[in-house]
Amino acid sequence: MNLELLESFGQNYPEEADGTLDCISMALTCTFNRWGTLLAVGCNDGRIVIWDFLTRGIAKIISAHIHPVCSLCWSRDGHKLVSASTDNIVSQWDVLTGDCDQRFRFPSPILKLQCHPRDMDKVLVCPMKSAPVLLTLSDSKHVVLPVDDDSDLNVVAAFDRRGEYIYTGNAKGKILVLKTNTQELVASFRVTTGTSNTTAIKSIEFARKGSCFLINTADRIIRVYDGREILTCGKDGEPEPMQKLQDLVNRTPWKRCCFSGDGEYIVAGSARQHALYIWEKSIGNLVKILHGTRGELLLDVAWHPVRPIIASISSGVVSIWAQNQVENWSAFAPDFKELDENVEYEERESEFDIEDEDKSEPEQTGGDLAEDEEVDVTSVDPIVAFCSSDEELEDSRALLYLPIAPEVEDPEENPYGPPPDAQTQGGANEEAAAGDKKQKQSGTEAPVKKKARTTTIELQGVPSDEVHPLLGVKGDSKSKKKTAGRPKGSKGSLVSQYKHDLGGLD
Repeated sequence: MNLELLESFGQNYPEEADGTLDCISMALTCTFNRWGTLLAVGCNDGRIVIWDFLTRGIAKIISAHIHPVCSLCWSRDGHKLVSASTDNIVSQWDVLTGDCDQRFRFPSPILKLQCHPRDMDKVLVCPMKSAPVLLTLSDSKHVVLPVDDDSDLNVVAAFDRRGEYIYTGNAKGKILVLKTNTQELVASFRVTTGTSNTTAIKSIEFARKGSCFLINTADRIIRVYDGREILTCGKDGEPEPMQKLQDLVNRTPWKRCCFSGDGEYIVAGSARQHALYIWEKSIGNLVKILHGTRGELLLDVAWHPVRPIIASISSGVVSIWAQNQVENWSAFAPDFKELDENVEYEERESEFDIEDEDKSEPEQTGGDLAEDEEVDVTSVDPIVAFCSSDEELEDSRALLYLPIAPEVEDPEENPYGPPPDAQTQGGANEEAAAGDKKQKQSGTEAPVKKKARTTTIELQGVPSDEVHPLLGVKGDSKSKKKTAGRPKGSKGSLVSQYKHDLGGLD
C-alpha cells in the first residue's frame, strides 16, 4: 500500500545509516527475497537467520550447516532457500518448516549460487577451479556448462533477468552467452582495457528491471552493458559499454556490486574498507559515498528490491542504509500548518455541530449521489512494484512473511488440563499403544521428519584440496589440504572440547 506513496521524482538512493541487525553470530552474506519483506543472512557458525525486514526482528533461524555459509539465494516464490557452505555442500531449505529438502556435495568450494529467476527447479552453481554447473533439483541431475578455455577454469556465471540465458566470464575477460535450456552459445565478446590487454571477470550482475547488466573486473572498472546489444552483436562481437564506473582518485577495487531495485542506480562496495559508492546509471556520475566504521572490511552488499535501502555486511554485522524520512503532513491535508507555539483559535458558529440547525434543505447534488454508490472494498489491486513487466497479477502462492510464535518466558501450567500425574500416566499408555500399532503396521507410516537426500556431484579434473577464500588459510600447501565436512572420528569432538575448556567437567 505504502509503495504507491514513494516519491517518484525524488532521490531514490540511501543517504545515511539506519541502524544495524545483530545476528548474534558473525554474518557473512545476505540476500533479500523478491519483495524485500524478508532478509536471509548466512553466518559463520552455519546458521541462516531470516529477518522480517518490516519489523526488523528475527523471524526464523535455520541451523543449516556445520561450516560457514558463503552464498544464499531465494526461490522465486519465497518458499525455498538454497545455501552453500565452505565445506562444499549445497542445500535446499523449506523456509516455513526449516527442513532440508536435499543436499549436493561438490568436490571444490562454492563461490556463488543463483536460483533460476523463473524455473524454481534449476540452480546455477559456480565451484572453484571448475566450469559452472546447472543443477536440476527434481531429479538431482547436473549439466557442466561449456567454457571458452579449458585451461582457464576461474569462471563466474549468472542468469539474465528472466533466466533465458546464462552469462559466463573467465579470468581472460571472455564473456559467453549460453541458452539456458540447450547450453548453446549464442553470443560472446572479450572485455579489454584501453590497450589490447584483457582483464579478469570478478562478477556479473543483472538489473531487476530493464536489460542492463554490469561486469566487475580486476582492472577496478565496472562496465555496464545492454543485454540486447550483446545478443545483436552475436559471437565474437565488440559491444561498447554504456558506462564505465571507477574511483579515479583512490583506484578502489570492488568487492561486491549490484543494481538498485528499479535499475537506475549502481552500488559498489570497496574491497579495502566499509565504503559504498553509488552511481546514477543513465549519466554515470557518482551521487553518494556512504562510509561505515573505519578499519572494517566489507563482505557483502544487497539493495532492497523496491525501496531505496541497502544492506551491507562488515565485521559480522549487517548495516542498514536508508533515506532520512521527514514527516510532511501537508501531503495528507494541503491546508495543514505546522505551529511553533499554541495559537488561540476562534470557533465559527456551528463549525463542530453534527448537524447544522440553521441550514436550509439543499437539493441532492452529484457529490451526494456518489456517496450512495457501492464502493468495492473486497477486490485487491496488484502492486505494480511486485509484478514483473510481463505479468499482470501477483503470485498468489508467494511467501511474503513468516508467522512468528510469541516467546513465553515463564509458561504457566494449563489450568484447564488434566493434573500432571494423570498426564504422565496417560502419556505412557499412549506411547505403549503407539509402539504396538507401529509394530503391527511394520513401519509402513512415514517418519515425521524425513532425512534429506545427499547427492555427490562428480566433476572431472577438479582439484579436491581447494580451500574457500572466506576461510583465508595461508601457509604451505600441506596446511591448505582440508577435508570437507567434519573430520572422521570426531563426532563428539565439539562436546569434548567444550568439557576440556570447562576444566574437565563431566
